[in-house]
Amino acid sequence: MAGIYIHIPFCKQACYYCDFHFSTSLKKKDELISALIQEIYLRKEEINEPVETIYFGGGTPSVLSNKEIDQILEPIFSLFDVIENPEITLEANPDDLSKERIQELSKSKINRLSIGIQSFYDEDLILMNRAHNAKEALDSLKEARYYFENISIDLIYGIPNMSLVRWKTNILKALDLNIPHISTYALTVEPKTALASLIKNGKIPMPDDGIAHEHFLALIELLEKAGFVHYELSNFGKSDFFSKNNSAYWLGKKYLGIGPSAHSFDGKNRSWNIANNSLYIQSISKNELPNETETLSLQDRYNEYIMTGLRTIWGVSVSRVLNEFGESYKNYLLENAQPFIDKGQLDFENDILKTTIKGKFFCDGIASELFMIN
Repeated sequence: MAGIYIHIPFCKQACYYCDFHFSTSLKKKDELISALIQEIYLRKEEINEPVETIYFGGGTPSVLSNKEIDQILEPIFSLFDVIENPEITLEANPDDLSKERIQELSKSKINRLSIGIQSFYDEDLILMNRAHNAKEALDSLKEARYYFENISIDLIYGIPNMSLVRWKTNILKALDLNIPHISTYALTVEPKTALASLIKNGKIPMPDDGIAHEHFLALIELLEKAGFVHYELSNFGKSDFFSKNNSAYWLGKKYLGIGPSAHSFDGKNRSWNIANNSLYIQSISKNELPNETETLSLQDRYNEYIMTGLRTIWGVSVSRVLNEFGESYKNYLLENAQPFIDKGQLDFENDILKTTIKGKFFCDGIASELFMIN
């Protein structure tokens, strides 16, 4: 099974923390959509297995109309072997999800919404320069629940001045709305973002890792009590509501990335498109793919497996490491994992190496210590 990701590089305004590729100008939207469709045709031979997920990411894909969504989906369904009832996700912002828009989307092929709530408090949304307000966040979810069963929301913790009480209230509001999937992220300061500049100039405090850790532990406790499975470091889902698209990434499945800055993976090679709308459109108009490709070495593939495996409930299979990478990799993994096992941050049982609750927050750092580096 494989997936297709479509990057829609447009936003109404720039969130202070975001370092994804996007433009706040919609002038080239029509040209961009035509280029996306053309790229799909140019790459029709790259996936030779059934497609189970289609994901509109961004940017803010909810700026697309139903007609534009259908224009992009049509060649996908005609050129690829799409399974019956694929998961088709649209990332959306609350300010785009009016009652009328939600009703329109319910009549499209979209069957899963991923809504960028981030917080149910205006002070947090203003600090992050989000385009919506708290009322729009609540209203969009209440309305979406009437028309969509499969809904995910994003929430951000570790925001400066966010108390533990306020963070817990964010989670409880999501639970009250019966949202079946929640993705959560610590507010991070990426270089060259507006947030980095505001912190440097003393206008916003630096996020506190200790507070973020406290928020993370409260998150796990509340959601697991509510019947959610913490199936990936940042993702919690009720039974049957795990993100098939995201799970495919962590399980090493193939995916095709369409659009500027989109990444693709065929099992051994990774490629990525140019992160420039104008140059992307120009290249596609000449039937040229504006991407770069790297072939992953054995070491690269081992490191990626460690990184993705430790983030999930499926963990890292030591026998798989032995079979795919060899005994030297297996021995290296077990030797370097032992200190984290001794500290109670990793658990090794029935051939599977997993992070414990104590180790989850430090998962990426632990994985980096297990990487094979020449």
